[in-house]
Amino acid sequence: MRKLSVFLFVLLSPIFASQSQYLQSPSEFLGYELGTEFSRHHEVVDYFKMVASQLPKQVKLETYGETYERRPLYTAIISSEENMKNLETIRQNHLKNAGVLEGSASSNDIAVVWLSYNVHGNEASSTEASMKTIYTLLTEKQDWLKNTVIIIDPCLNPDGRDRYVNWYNQTKSTPYDIDQQASEQNEPWPRGRANHYLFDLNRDWVWASQKETQARLKVYNKWLPQIHVDFHEQGINDPYYFAPAAEPFHDIITDWQRDFQTQIGENHAKYFDANGWLYFTQERFDLLYPSYGDTYPTYMGAIGMTYEQSGQKGLGILNDEGDVLTLVDRLEHHYTTGLSTVEMASKNAEKLNAEFKKFFANKNIKYKSYVLHGSRDKIDGLKTLLDKHEITYGAAATGKISGYSYNDSKNGNRNVNSEDIVISALQPKGQMVQVLFEPHTHLADSITYDITAWSLPYAYGLDAVASGNLVGTTTIGKTPELNTKNANAVAYVAKWDHMKDAEFLAELLKQNVKIRFTEKPLTTRNSESFDRGALIIIRGDNKKVENFDDVVIAAANKFKRKTVAVTSGFSKTGPDFGSPDVKLVNKHNIAVLSGNYTSSLGYGEVWHFFEQQLHYPVTSINTNNFSRTNLDKYTVLVIPNGNYSRLFDKSNLEKLQNWVKKGGKVIAIDGALNIFADHKDFGLKTTASKDTTALKSNLIAYAERERDNTNNLITGSVFNTEVDNTHPLAFGYDQNYFTLKSGSTAYSLLEKGYNVAYLGKNPKKVSGFAGKNTLKNLENSLIFGEERVGKGSIIYMADNILFRNFWENGKLFFVNAIFFVNNNAFQL
Repeated sequence: MRKLSVFLFVLLSPIFASQSQYLQSPSEFLGYELGTEFSRHHEVVDYFKMVASQLPKQVKLETYGETYERRPLYTAIISSEENMKNLETIRQNHLKNAGVLEGSASSNDIAVVWLSYNVHGNEASSTEASMKTIYTLLTEKQDWLKNTVIIIDPCLNPDGRDRYVNWYNQTKSTPYDIDQQASEQNEPWPRGRANHYLFDLNRDWVWASQKETQARLKVYNKWLPQIHVDFHEQGINDPYYFAPAAEPFHDIITDWQRDFQTQIGENHAKYFDANGWLYFTQERFDLLYPSYGDTYPTYMGAIGMTYEQSGQKGLGILNDEGDVLTLVDRLEHHYTTGLSTVEMASKNAEKLNAEFKKFFANKNIKYKSYVLHGSRDKIDGLKTLLDKHEITYGAAATGKISGYSYNDSKNGNRNVNSEDIVISALQPKGQMVQVLFEPHTHLADSITYDITAWSLPYAYGLDAVASGNLVGTTTIGKTPELNTKNANAVAYVAKWDHMKDAEFLAELLKQNVKIRFTEKPLTTRNSESFDRGALIIIRGDNKKVENFDDVVIAAANKFKRKTVAVTSGFSKTGPDFGSPDVKLVNKHNIAVLSGNYTSSLGYGEVWHFFEQQLHYPVTSINTNNFSRTNLDKYTVLVIPNGNYSRLFDKSNLEKLQNWVKKGGKVIAIDGALNIFADHKDFGLKTTASKDTTALKSNLIAYAERERDNTNNLITGSVFNTEVDNTHPLAFGYDQNYFTLKSGSTAYSLLEKGYNVAYLGKNPKKVSGFAGKNTLKNLENSLIFGEERVGKGSIIYMADNILFRNFWENGKLFFVNAIFFVNNNAFQL
C-alpha cells in the first residue's frame, strides 16, 4: 500500500502542479468570447490582476498613476521566473548599457519590449488584444520569455476608452448593426479618442501636459525599452499598417533602427500572408515629429513603431469593399503583430542590446551644447520639462561662446553667465536633446504627418545659441527668497511677463482682491522700474479685504512672484497710481463654446488651460444651447478652433454681434476667425493668393498631385512676427514673437482696429516646412489683432497659442486678451 501511495503521488504530482498553475483565458474570465463585447476598463484591470495573482513568479502588476477621472493606470511586467527574480538587476544593467546609470552592465542578453495599447480611446480593439497577448505569452510562448522582459500597458487612455465603450454599449443594436449609417457607427462629439481634457495623448509624449503622460514617463524612463509598439486603429477601408515607417525619418535615426523595423515588418508579413490578411507599409506615418508613441521611443534609442488596424467602428461594420470587419478580426490582427514583435526581440536580443548601447554612445553631432538666456521664469519652465524626461542641464560658466543664434537666425558670439543654462548633447539622452533643440528641422520629404517645427527655445521664448563646442557649466543658483509683508506699503507691485504672473493674478481675483495694471511704463520713487502690464495692488482699493498684506504675500509666495512694496503712489516717471493709465483689472465671467462645430481638441485646450493652468473659473456653453443662452451673464466668450458655418446663421450672429456692441469681448481662435472673415459687418478679411500656379493644377499628373499640393501648405512652421507691444494684448512681450503657424490660411491686416502681431512684407520663416506658394500669401498678414465693435471687442488669434499646450511663450497673449484688452468693456 505504501509503495502504491508513493507511485500514485509521483504519477499525479504533475497534474496537481499543472492545475495549480492553470491560467484562465480572457474569454473564460470575462464570461464572453473575447471580441464579442467591448470590455470596460475595470474588467480589463480585473483580468490583469487575476493573471498576476495566479502567476506571481512571472508577472508583476504595478499601478503607475491615475487619470483625471480617477481610473488606475497599470503596467504588467512579465518574463521567466529566473528573470523576474533578477528584475532589478536586469533593469539596472539595461540603464548602464544606455549610460543613464554609472558602471558597466554585467550582462547584455535580455531584451526589453514595451507594448502600449489604446492611447486613443475609441481605437478600442487593442486593449482587448492585450489580454489575449499576455495570456498566450504566459501559456504558450514561455521560451521567448527566457531572454525578454515584456512590459504591457493595457490601456494608456482609460477615460477616453470608457467614454467610447459606455456610449457604444448603450447605443448598439442586438445583434449589432453593420450599416455605416447606423447610430452605433457614428460616435457623437467629443468622441472617445482623447482623454478627459480632450487632449490627444499620442501627441503629448514630449510636452507631457497631461497627468497620464507625466505618470507614464516616470516608468518609461525607469526602463528605456529597446522596442516600443503603439497600437492604433485607422479608417475602416484601410488594411493593416505596420513597420517600416514612411519618410521622412529624422536624421538621428540609425541605419540599424531603420533596418530592424524592416525585419520586424517582414516577420509580421509572414503571418499575415499565411492568414490572407491585407497590410501595407512605408506609405504613411513618418518618424519626424518627436511627441508620438513611435518617435519619442525612437529618439530614446528604441525601435519605435506604430501599428494601425482598420476599425474604430463597433463590434462589426460593412466596409466599402463589402467585407464585414469585426472586433474579433481587429484584436486578432493586433494580437498577431504583438506576438511577432516579441518573437523578433527574443531572436535578436543580443543584437538589440549591442545597437542600443551604440545609440547612446553616439557623439557624432553638430551642436554639442545649447545655451539659453532669458528670464528666470522662462528658464524654470524649460527646466521643469527637461526634468520630466530626466535630461540634465547646468548653469553656464561665465565667458563668451560662438554658435548659431536663434533670435538672429545666423552665427554669432555672445557673452554668457551663471543665469544662463546649458543643455549638453553629450549626455546619454543627447540624441533627444538634439531633436528638441535643433534650430532647423531637416526634411528628407515634404509630405509629413504632423508639424515640422517645435524647437524649445522658440516655444519657451528664450534666446539661445547652439554651439559646436562643449560649454562649461557651474552649479545652478538658489531660488530667490520669498516675499515679506510691509505694513507701510501703499501698494505691492509685480512684473508682468510670464504665465506665473497670470496665475498670481487669477489667485488674487478669486479672493476678491482688486488689482490694477499700468498701460505705460513707470518708475517708483525708489527707482524701481516696471513695464506695461505690471500689476499694482493698492491697499486703498482693498479696504474690505481682511489681512490684506497676508493675502497678497501668501499668493505671491505660492507662485514665487517677487513683489515690491511701494510707499508712495507718486511715480518718479510714468503714471501715478491714480492715473487713468493705471486701470482696474475686471473680474471676468468667462464662457467657452463646446459641443458640435467646435474642435474637441480646441475646446479641450481651452478647458485645460483654465482649469489646470490659470486656475480660473470658466463656464462651458454647448453650441446646441447657444440660441437660448443669456450671454449677458458673461463678459468674455472664447470661441475655440472649429467650423461654425452652420451654427452662426443670421440670427445667432446678430445675437453675438449685439452682445459685443454692448461691451462683450470675444476671443476667436484659429478656425473660429471664419465666423467674422469677409463678413460685411466686420473688418477681418482673408488674403487672396497671388500665385497663379494653382490655376494650372489640373495639368499636373495624378501621381504628382499630393506632392504638388504641399506647395500650398504650411505644416507647423515657426515664423518671426512683428509685435506692437504697446497694445494691452502684447503686454509682457518684446517687439518680436516667434509664432507656430499650423496652417496656410491668412488674414489681411485690419484697416480699422489694432494689428498687434503680424507678418510684414517679407515673412520670416525660421524653422519647419512652408510650401513655396505660401509665403507670398502671408505677406502683411494678421497673427493677433483686436477689432472694436461698439463698446466691445473681438480679439482675433489666427494662430492657436494653446495648440497641444506646448507653445509656452504664447499663453500670455491669451491672458492679456481676457484681462487687459479693452478694459472699459463689460463689467458685471
